[in-house]
Amino acid sequence: MKDFEEIYRKYYPQIYFYLLGLTKSRETAEEITQETFFKVLKKIDTFRGDSSLGTWITEIAKNAYLNQCRKRPMEDIDACTELSSGESIEDDFIDKEIARELHILIHKLDEPYREVFWMRTFGELSFAEIGKIHGKTESWARVTYYRAKNRIREGLNS
Repeated sequence: MKDFEEIYRKYYPQIYFYLLGLTKSRETAEEITQETFFKVLKKIDTFRGDSSLGTWITEIAKNAYLNQCRKRPMEDIDACTELSSGESIEDDFIDKEIARELHILIHKLDEPYREVFWMRTFGELSFAEIGKIHGKTESWARVTYYRAKNRIREGLNS
């Protein structure tokens, strides 16, 4: 149990701020962070070490966030995307359509592109932090993010 306390202390700030970037709500970020670490505690024996522990925990956090978004009614989708700020109904509809298309494109990205894109864009992590989480260099994180962004652009333009 002492090991879990160390994991919690080490990764709590990273996960909380990642989720705060996604949710834009301290209360919701706290709730999902607690849910994440509860799942980590339950599943720590299943961690195989295919990725770093931080990456594994971040993936659990991301999935907890997405599960919460899926539970919301479609009318409330902006609570998860926060991408809509149109000045008219038409602009708002177009923004929602673009947001949906972006989410589809992001979820179609292969790993590690999807995760790096999420960490940088929604988690607001630095390239150095992303590289460290993945056990790679800052340059690797920059290149991976750049490639993910280009794939999303190509999807939007096709």
